[in-house]
Amino acid sequence: MTLLSSLPAPVVPPEPPAPARPRSSWLALAGLASLGAGAVHAAAVGAHGDHRAAGLAFTGLAAAQLLWGGAALVRGGRLLAVTGLAVGLAALLGWAVAKTVGLPYLDGLDVAEPVQQADAAAAVLAAVAVLLAGFALLRPVGDGLAAPLWPAVAVVTSLALVGASATGTHEHAGAEAHDEGAVVAAPHGHAAAPVAAHAQPVPYDPAKPIDLGGTPGVSPAQQAAAENLVAVTLSRLPRWSDPATAEAAGFRSIGDGFTGTEHLVNQAFLRDDTILDPDRPESLVFDTSGGGRRLVAAMYMLAPGTPLDQVPDVGGALVQWHTHENLCYSPQGRVVGLTDSAGNCRPGQVKPVPSPMVHVWITPHRCGPFAALEGIAGGRIPDGEARLCDHAHGSAS
Repeated sequence: MTLLSSLPAPVVPPEPPAPARPRSSWLALAGLASLGAGAVHAAAVGAHGDHRAAGLAFTGLAAAQLLWGGAALVRGGRLLAVTGLAVGLAALLGWAVAKTVGLPYLDGLDVAEPVQQADAAAAVLAAVAVLLAGFALLRPVGDGLAAPLWPAVAVVTSLALVGASATGTHEHAGAEAHDEGAVVAAPHGHAAAPVAAHAQPVPYDPAKPIDLGGTPGVSPAQQAAAENLVAVTLSRLPRWSDPATAEAAGFRSIGDGFTGTEHLVNQAFLRDDTILDPDRPESLVFDTSGGGRRLVAAMYMLAPGTPLDQVPDVGGALVQWHTHENLCYSPQGRVVGLTDSAGNCRPGQVKPVPSPMVHVWITPHRCGPFAALEGIAGGRIPDGEARLCDHAHGSAS
Protein backbone atom coordinates (compact mmCIF):
# COMPACT_ATOMS: atom_id res chain seq x y z
CA MET A 1 0.00 0.00 0.00
CA THR A 2 2.81 2.37 0.80
CA LEU A 3 4.47 1.69 -2.56
CA LEU A 4 1.29 2.27 -4.55
CA SER A 5 0.44 5.43 -2.67
CA SER A 6 3.81 6.90 -3.54
CA LEU A 7 3.31 6.61 -7.30
CA PRO A 8 2.33 9.86 -9.12
CA ALA A 9 -1.27 10.27 -10.25
CA PRO A 10 -1.86 9.57 -13.94
CA VAL A 11 -1.94 12.64 -16.14
CA VAL A 12 -5.33 13.10 -17.81
CA PRO A 13 -5.01 14.96 -21.15
CA PRO A 14 -7.29 18.02 -21.44
CA GLU A 15 -10.39 17.86 -23.60
CA PRO A 16 -9.64 19.17 -27.08
CA PRO A 17 -11.36 22.51 -27.78
CA ALA A 18 -14.50 22.39 -29.82
CA PRO A 19 -13.74 23.15 -33.43
CA ALA A 20 -14.59 26.71 -34.38
CA ARG A 21 -17.51 27.14 -36.69
CA PRO A 22 -15.86 27.42 -40.10
CA ARG A 23 -16.29 30.68 -41.90
CA SER A 24 -16.12 31.20 -45.63
CA SER A 25 -14.18 34.05 -47.17
CA TRP A 26 -16.78 34.05 -49.93
CA LEU A 27 -19.48 34.71 -47.34
CA ALA A 28 -17.40 37.42 -45.67
CA LEU A 29 -16.95 39.18 -49.00
CA ALA A 30 -20.67 38.81 -49.68
CA GLY A 31 -21.31 40.43 -46.31
CA LEU A 32 -19.12 43.38 -47.28
CA ALA A 33 -21.06 43.87 -50.50
CA SER A 34 -24.36 43.64 -48.64
CA LEU A 35 -23.19 46.25 -46.14
CA GLY A 36 -22.36 48.57 -49.03
CA ALA A 37 -25.75 48.09 -50.67
CA GLY A 38 -27.47 48.64 -47.33
CA ALA A 39 -25.56 51.89 -46.82
CA VAL A 40 -26.76 53.20 -50.19
CA HIS A 41 -30.35 52.25 -49.43
CA ALA A 42 -30.11 53.86 -45.99
CA ALA A 43 -29.02 57.10 -47.66
CA ALA A 44 -31.93 56.79 -50.09
CA VAL A 45 -34.45 56.92 -47.23
CA GLY A 46 -33.94 60.66 -46.85
CA ALA A 47 -34.01 61.21 -50.61
CA HIS A 48 -37.49 59.63 -50.68
CA GLY A 49 -38.78 61.43 -47.61
CA ASP A 50 -41.62 62.96 -49.63
CA HIS A 51 -43.00 59.47 -50.33
CA ARG A 52 -43.69 57.61 -47.09
CA ALA A 53 -44.21 54.19 -48.67
CA ALA A 54 -40.94 54.39 -50.63
CA GLY A 55 -39.08 55.58 -47.54
CA LEU A 56 -40.36 52.67 -45.48
CA ALA A 57 -39.43 50.22 -48.24
CA PHE A 58 -35.87 51.53 -48.39
CA THR A 59 -35.63 51.47 -44.57
CA GLY A 60 -36.62 47.80 -44.44
CA LEU A 61 -34.31 46.81 -47.27
CA ALA A 62 -31.37 48.72 -45.77
CA ALA A 63 -31.93 47.07 -42.38
CA ALA A 64 -32.04 43.58 -43.93
CA GLN A 65 -28.87 44.12 -45.97
CA LEU A 66 -26.94 45.69 -43.09
CA LEU A 67 -27.96 43.04 -40.56
CA TRP A 68 -27.14 40.16 -42.89
CA GLY A 69 -23.88 41.76 -43.99
CA GLY A 70 -22.72 42.14 -40.40
CA ALA A 71 -23.66 38.55 -39.57
CA ALA A 72 -21.82 37.23 -42.64
CA LEU A 73 -18.60 38.87 -41.46
CA VAL A 74 -18.55 36.99 -38.14
CA ARG A 75 -20.41 33.75 -38.78
CA GLY A 76 -20.66 31.03 -41.36
CA GLY A 77 -22.96 28.23 -42.41
CA ARG A 78 -25.26 27.24 -45.21
CA LEU A 79 -28.37 28.75 -43.57
CA LEU A 80 -26.73 32.15 -43.43
CA ALA A 81 -25.65 31.85 -47.08
CA VAL A 82 -29.19 30.92 -48.14
CA THR A 83 -30.57 33.88 -46.19
CA GLY A 84 -28.13 36.18 -47.97
CA LEU A 85 -29.20 34.83 -51.32
CA ALA A 86 -32.84 35.54 -50.47
CA VAL A 87 -32.14 39.11 -49.32
CA GLY A 88 -29.99 39.90 -52.35
CA LEU A 89 -32.34 38.37 -54.88
CA ALA A 90 -35.31 40.23 -53.37
CA ALA A 91 -33.38 43.50 -53.67
CA LEU A 92 -32.46 42.80 -57.30
CA LEU A 93 -35.99 41.73 -58.23
CA GLY A 94 -37.48 44.87 -56.69
CA TRP A 95 -34.92 47.02 -58.48
CA ALA A 96 -35.65 45.38 -61.85
CA VAL A 97 -39.42 45.81 -61.50
CA ALA A 98 -39.07 49.43 -60.32
CA LYS A 99 -36.93 50.28 -63.33
CA THR A 100 -39.13 48.58 -65.92
CA VAL A 101 -42.78 48.89 -64.91
CA GLY A 102 -42.75 50.47 -61.44
CA LEU A 103 -43.96 49.10 -58.12
CA PRO A 104 -47.68 49.90 -58.18
CA TYR A 105 -48.33 49.65 -54.45
CA LEU A 106 -45.42 51.85 -53.34
CA ASP A 107 -46.04 55.57 -53.66
CA GLY A 108 -42.85 57.13 -55.03
CA LEU A 109 -41.77 53.94 -56.79
CA ASP A 110 -44.96 53.31 -58.73
CA VAL A 111 -43.66 54.82 -61.97
CA ALA A 112 -40.73 53.32 -63.88
CA GLU A 113 -37.62 55.52 -63.79
CA PRO A 114 -34.34 55.48 -65.72
CA VAL A 115 -31.34 53.87 -64.03
CA GLN A 116 -29.40 56.43 -62.03
CA GLN A 117 -26.03 56.40 -60.32
CA ALA A 118 -27.28 55.68 -56.82
CA ASP A 119 -29.55 52.76 -57.64
CA ALA A 120 -27.00 51.36 -60.11
CA ALA A 121 -24.37 51.21 -57.35
CA ALA A 122 -26.81 49.53 -54.96
CA ALA A 123 -27.80 46.99 -57.62
CA VAL A 124 -24.17 46.13 -58.43
CA LEU A 125 -23.37 45.59 -54.75
CA ALA A 126 -26.48 43.45 -54.25
CA ALA A 127 -25.58 41.35 -57.31
CA VAL A 128 -22.06 40.83 -55.99
CA ALA A 129 -23.49 39.75 -52.62
CA VAL A 130 -25.73 37.21 -54.38
CA LEU A 131 -22.87 35.76 -56.44
CA LEU A 132 -20.53 35.44 -53.48
CA ALA A 133 -23.21 33.93 -51.24
CA GLY A 134 -23.74 31.37 -54.00
CA PHE A 135 -20.01 30.55 -54.01
CA ALA A 136 -20.19 30.19 -50.23
CA LEU A 137 -22.90 27.54 -50.65
CA LEU A 138 -20.67 25.62 -53.06
CA ARG A 139 -17.62 25.87 -50.78
CA PRO A 140 -19.02 26.38 -47.30
CA VAL A 141 -15.83 25.35 -45.45
CA GLY A 142 -12.13 25.02 -45.96
CA ASP A 143 -11.26 28.26 -47.71
CA GLY A 144 -10.82 30.17 -44.46
CA LEU A 145 -10.10 33.88 -44.26
CA ALA A 146 -6.49 33.77 -45.30
CA ALA A 147 -6.88 36.15 -48.23
CA PRO A 148 -6.60 39.84 -47.25
CA LEU A 149 -9.94 41.62 -47.19
CA TRP A 150 -8.63 45.17 -47.36
CA PRO A 151 -8.82 45.47 -51.16
CA ALA A 152 -12.42 44.31 -51.08
CA VAL A 153 -13.18 46.73 -48.24
CA ALA A 154 -11.73 49.58 -50.30
CA VAL A 155 -13.75 48.69 -53.41
CA VAL A 156 -17.03 48.24 -51.54
CA THR A 157 -16.51 51.45 -49.56
CA SER A 158 -15.85 53.39 -52.75
CA LEU A 159 -18.98 52.04 -54.45
CA ALA A 160 -21.09 52.69 -51.36
CA LEU A 161 -19.81 56.26 -51.04
CA VAL A 162 -20.48 56.95 -54.71
CA GLY A 163 -23.99 55.53 -54.47
CA ALA A 164 -24.84 57.20 -51.16
CA SER A 165 -23.62 60.60 -52.30
CA ALA A 166 -25.56 60.27 -55.57
CA THR A 167 -28.85 59.91 -53.68
CA GLY A 168 -28.70 63.67 -53.17
CA THR A 169 -29.17 64.17 -56.92
CA HIS A 170 -31.56 61.25 -57.43
CA GLU A 171 -34.70 62.33 -59.26
CA HIS A 172 -36.93 61.69 -56.21
CA ALA A 173 -34.79 64.20 -54.35
CA GLY A 174 -35.73 66.86 -56.87
CA ALA A 175 -37.50 70.08 -56.11
CA GLU A 176 -41.09 70.15 -54.94
CA ALA A 177 -43.14 73.09 -53.83
CA HIS A 178 -45.59 72.68 -51.00
CA ASP A 179 -47.34 75.17 -48.78
CA GLU A 180 -44.79 77.93 -49.23
CA GLY A 181 -44.10 77.09 -52.86
CA ALA A 182 -40.41 76.53 -52.19
CA VAL A 183 -38.48 74.86 -54.97
CA VAL A 184 -34.91 73.72 -54.39
CA ALA A 185 -31.96 72.79 -56.55
CA ALA A 186 -32.67 71.72 -60.10
CA PRO A 187 -31.46 68.36 -61.41
CA HIS A 188 -28.32 68.03 -63.45
CA GLY A 189 -28.82 68.69 -67.14
CA HIS A 190 -31.41 71.44 -66.77
CA ALA A 191 -29.69 73.76 -64.36
CA ALA A 192 -31.08 77.16 -63.59
CA ALA A 193 -28.79 80.00 -64.54
CA PRO A 194 -27.27 82.08 -61.70
CA VAL A 195 -29.69 84.80 -60.56
CA ALA A 196 -28.44 88.26 -61.49
CA ALA A 197 -30.11 91.55 -60.63
CA HIS A 198 -31.40 93.62 -63.58
CA ALA A 199 -30.47 90.87 -66.06
CA GLN A 200 -31.39 91.36 -69.69
CA PRO A 201 -34.36 89.04 -70.50
CA VAL A 202 -33.58 86.17 -72.85
CA PRO A 203 -36.10 83.90 -74.63
CA TYR A 204 -36.94 80.66 -72.87
CA ASP A 205 -35.11 77.76 -74.52
CA PRO A 206 -35.62 74.34 -72.88
CA ALA A 207 -32.30 73.17 -74.36
CA LYS A 208 -30.30 75.84 -72.51
CA PRO A 209 -29.83 76.80 -68.84
CA ILE A 210 -33.03 78.39 -67.59
CA ASP A 211 -32.73 82.18 -67.27
CA LEU A 212 -35.88 84.08 -66.33
CA GLY A 213 -34.13 87.25 -65.21
CA GLY A 214 -35.01 90.79 -66.16
CA THR A 215 -38.66 90.87 -65.00
CA PRO A 216 -39.42 93.99 -62.92
CA GLY A 217 -40.67 93.35 -59.40
CA VAL A 218 -39.43 89.75 -59.25
CA SER A 219 -37.08 89.07 -56.34
CA PRO A 220 -34.01 86.83 -56.71
CA ALA A 221 -35.74 84.19 -54.55
CA GLN A 222 -38.88 84.28 -56.73
CA GLN A 223 -36.80 84.06 -59.91
CA ALA A 224 -34.84 81.10 -58.53
CA ALA A 225 -38.06 79.31 -57.53
CA ALA A 226 -39.57 79.81 -60.99
CA GLU A 227 -36.40 78.70 -62.77
CA ASN A 228 -36.05 75.59 -60.67
CA LEU A 229 -39.70 74.62 -61.16
CA VAL A 230 -39.12 74.78 -64.91
CA ALA A 231 -35.84 72.88 -64.64
CA VAL A 232 -37.23 70.02 -62.56
CA THR A 233 -40.24 69.75 -64.87
CA LEU A 234 -37.97 69.57 -67.91
CA SER A 235 -35.96 66.83 -66.25
CA ARG A 236 -38.72 64.58 -64.95
CA LEU A 237 -41.93 65.19 -66.88
CA PRO A 238 -40.76 63.33 -70.04
CA ARG A 239 -41.32 60.02 -68.25
CA TRP A 240 -44.98 60.58 -69.15
CA SER A 241 -44.27 61.15 -72.87
CA ASP A 242 -45.86 57.84 -73.84
CA PRO A 243 -49.66 58.25 -73.52
CA ALA A 244 -49.99 54.52 -72.81
CA THR A 245 -47.68 54.88 -69.80
CA ALA A 246 -49.71 57.83 -68.57
CA GLU A 247 -53.03 56.06 -69.00
CA ALA A 248 -51.71 52.99 -67.18
CA ALA A 249 -50.90 55.28 -64.24
CA GLY A 250 -54.44 56.65 -64.11
CA PHE A 251 -54.43 59.62 -66.49
CA ARG A 252 -57.61 60.08 -68.51
CA SER A 253 -58.33 62.44 -71.40
CA ILE A 254 -60.96 65.14 -70.93
CA GLY A 255 -61.76 64.79 -74.63
CA ASP A 256 -60.38 68.08 -75.93
CA GLY A 257 -57.85 66.63 -78.37
CA PHE A 258 -59.86 67.92 -81.35
CA THR A 259 -58.75 71.46 -80.40
CA GLY A 260 -55.09 70.66 -81.09
CA THR A 261 -54.30 70.46 -77.37
CA GLU A 262 -55.38 67.53 -75.20
CA HIS A 263 -55.39 67.38 -71.40
CA LEU A 264 -55.07 64.11 -69.49
CA VAL A 265 -56.04 64.39 -65.82
CA ASN A 266 -55.10 62.04 -62.98
CA GLN A 267 -57.79 62.18 -60.29
CA ALA A 268 -55.63 60.38 -57.72
CA PHE A 269 -52.85 62.93 -58.13
CA LEU A 270 -55.40 65.74 -57.96
CA ARG A 271 -56.70 64.47 -54.60
CA ASP A 272 -53.32 63.95 -52.91
CA ASP A 273 -51.32 66.56 -50.98
CA THR A 274 -48.44 66.77 -53.46
CA ILE A 275 -48.23 69.84 -55.68
CA LEU A 276 -45.87 71.12 -58.37
CA ASP A 277 -44.32 67.67 -58.69
CA PRO A 278 -43.57 66.27 -62.18
CA ASP A 279 -43.56 62.77 -60.67
CA ARG A 280 -47.24 63.26 -59.78
CA PRO A 281 -48.58 65.97 -62.12
CA GLU A 282 -52.31 66.46 -61.88
CA SER A 283 -52.62 66.95 -65.64
CA LEU A 284 -50.52 66.39 -68.76
CA VAL A 285 -50.81 68.55 -71.87
CA PHE A 286 -50.32 66.91 -75.28
CA ASP A 287 -50.07 68.64 -78.66
CA THR A 288 -52.42 66.83 -81.06
CA SER A 289 -52.17 69.26 -83.97
CA GLY A 290 -49.90 66.89 -85.90
CA GLY A 291 -52.24 63.96 -85.64
CA GLY A 292 -50.45 62.18 -82.78
CA ARG A 293 -49.81 63.05 -79.16
CA ARG A 294 -46.67 64.99 -78.20
CA LEU A 295 -46.12 65.89 -74.54
CA VAL A 296 -45.60 69.65 -74.29
CA ALA A 297 -46.45 70.73 -70.73
CA ALA A 298 -47.51 69.86 -67.23
CA MET A 299 -50.62 71.48 -65.83
CA TYR A 300 -50.15 71.56 -62.07
CA MET A 301 -53.41 71.86 -60.11
CA LEU A 302 -54.19 72.64 -56.48
CA ALA A 303 -56.95 71.09 -54.40
CA PRO A 304 -60.43 71.87 -55.76
CA GLY A 305 -61.89 74.92 -54.06
CA THR A 306 -58.55 76.60 -53.25
CA PRO A 307 -59.05 80.39 -53.69
CA LEU A 308 -56.85 82.11 -56.26
CA ASP A 309 -55.55 84.44 -53.57
CA GLN A 310 -54.16 81.47 -51.62
CA VAL A 311 -51.97 79.90 -54.31
CA PRO A 312 -48.26 79.42 -53.48
CA ASP A 313 -45.96 82.27 -54.48
CA VAL A 314 -43.68 80.55 -56.97
CA GLY A 315 -42.06 83.08 -59.25
CA GLY A 316 -44.02 86.18 -58.28
CA ALA A 317 -44.97 88.11 -61.42
CA LEU A 318 -43.45 85.41 -63.63
CA VAL A 319 -46.21 82.91 -62.81
CA GLN A 320 -49.97 83.39 -63.09
CA TRP A 321 -52.49 80.85 -61.81
CA HIS A 322 -55.97 80.49 -63.28
CA THR A 323 -59.16 78.52 -62.84
CA HIS A 324 -61.84 77.19 -65.19
CA GLU A 325 -65.35 77.95 -63.98
CA ASN A 326 -67.32 77.76 -67.24
CA LEU A 327 -66.67 74.20 -68.40
CA CYS A 328 -69.23 71.42 -68.20
CA TYR A 329 -68.26 67.76 -68.08
CA SER A 330 -69.94 64.45 -68.66
CA PRO A 331 -70.16 62.05 -65.70
CA GLN A 332 -67.20 60.25 -67.32
CA GLY A 333 -65.00 63.36 -66.99
CA ARG A 334 -64.99 64.64 -70.57
CA VAL A 335 -65.64 68.25 -71.57
CA VAL A 336 -69.04 68.49 -73.29
CA GLY A 337 -69.88 72.20 -73.21
CA LEU A 338 -69.94 75.55 -71.48
CA THR A 339 -72.10 76.98 -68.72
CA ASP A 340 -75.10 79.15 -69.56
CA SER A 341 -75.44 82.86 -68.76
CA ALA A 342 -76.32 81.99 -65.17
CA GLY A 343 -73.19 79.86 -64.79
CA ASN A 344 -75.02 76.52 -64.81
CA CYS A 345 -74.53 73.35 -66.83
CA ARG A 346 -77.30 71.46 -68.57
CA PRO A 347 -79.05 68.65 -66.71
CA GLY A 348 -76.92 65.51 -66.70
CA GLN A 349 -73.70 67.49 -66.99
CA VAL A 350 -71.24 68.16 -64.18
CA LYS A 351 -69.71 71.48 -63.19
CA PRO A 352 -66.63 70.61 -61.08
CA VAL A 353 -65.35 72.70 -58.19
CA PRO A 354 -62.65 74.94 -59.72
CA SER A 355 -58.99 74.09 -59.10
CA PRO A 356 -56.26 76.74 -59.45
CA MET A 357 -53.77 75.59 -62.07
CA VAL A 358 -50.61 76.67 -63.86
CA HIS A 359 -48.86 75.36 -66.97
CA VAL A 360 -45.14 74.64 -67.16
CA TRP A 361 -44.07 74.15 -70.78
CA ILE A 362 -41.23 71.83 -71.71
CA THR A 363 -41.32 73.14 -75.28
CA PRO A 364 -40.85 76.75 -76.45
CA HIS A 365 -43.91 78.97 -76.14
CA ARG A 366 -44.39 82.51 -77.37
CA CYS A 367 -45.72 83.55 -73.95
CA GLY A 368 -42.95 81.95 -71.91
CA PRO A 369 -42.70 78.78 -69.83
CA PHE A 370 -45.80 79.49 -67.67
CA ALA A 371 -48.18 80.50 -70.47
CA ALA A 372 -51.86 79.66 -70.13
CA LEU A 373 -53.88 78.60 -73.14
CA GLU A 374 -55.74 81.23 -75.13
CA GLY A 375 -59.41 82.11 -75.51
CA ILE A 376 -61.91 80.34 -73.30
CA ALA A 377 -59.15 77.87 -72.44
CA GLY A 378 -57.26 80.69 -70.73
CA GLY A 379 -59.55 80.44 -67.71
CA ARG A 380 -60.20 83.02 -65.01
CA ILE A 381 -57.24 84.88 -63.51
CA PRO A 382 -57.04 86.69 -60.14
CA ASP A 383 -59.16 89.83 -59.96
CA GLY A 384 -57.29 92.97 -60.90
CA GLU A 385 -54.56 91.20 -62.90
CA ALA A 386 -53.95 91.38 -66.63
CA ARG A 387 -53.61 88.20 -68.67
CA LEU A 388 -49.94 87.21 -68.53
CA CYS A 389 -48.01 86.67 -71.73
CA ASP A 390 -44.32 86.78 -70.93
CA HIS A 391 -43.04 88.09 -74.26
CA ALA A 392 -39.66 88.85 -72.66
CA HIS A 393 -39.02 85.13 -72.18
CA GLY A 394 -41.27 83.91 -74.98
CA SER A 395 -40.09 82.07 -78.04
CA ALA A 396 -40.38 83.71 -81.43
CA SER A 397 -41.31 80.39 -83.04
